[in-house]
Amino acid sequence: MRIILTEEFEFQYSRLPESIKLKAEKQQDIFRNNPFYPSLHTEKLAPKSKQMWSFRIDKKYRVIFKFADGDKVHFLTIGPHDWIYKIEF
Repeated sequence: MRIILTEEFEFQYSRLPESIKLKAEKQQDIFRNNPFYPSLHTEKLAPKSKQMWSFRIDKKYRVIFKFADGDKVHFLTIGPHDWIYKIEF
């Protein structure tokens, strides 16, 4: 699976605490092997027509992503649960 990082994702990732970055890397490895692995709690976001998904870094942090053609996935942003679900793409 090829993960493509958006500028928004890279910016938000750079602002994360180091401990969260380490967790994010671990979860990304799991995601790359199986995006629906149970510990990721991958879910499709509303409205479902936008085809956006999220997975857990931990109880507080999430990654918002979108499946693309073939084996590509776009990581759109990363951040705290309460903030990330208020963003409109």
